[in-house]
Amino acid sequence: METLNTIAAASAIAIGAIGPAIAIGMIGSKGSESIGRNPEAASKVQTGMILSIAFAEAIAIYALVVALIILFV
Repeated sequence: METLNTIAAASAIAIGAIGPAIAIGMIGSKGSESIGRNPEAASKVQTGMILSIAFAEAIAIYALVVALIILFV
């Protein structure tokens, strides 16, 4: 049973981290691209990027919490 809990926790954090990692990469890519095209709007783009990255990172934290619950409960 211990092994199954460990595998489930590892799977939860692995799967839960893939989506936010891809999202953060896409946000950074598109943000850099849009700042390169319109440098005057850098502050507005950067604000939106930071907010979007925070939301994507929150999803990874939720996956971590679920993995810890699976592991220790």
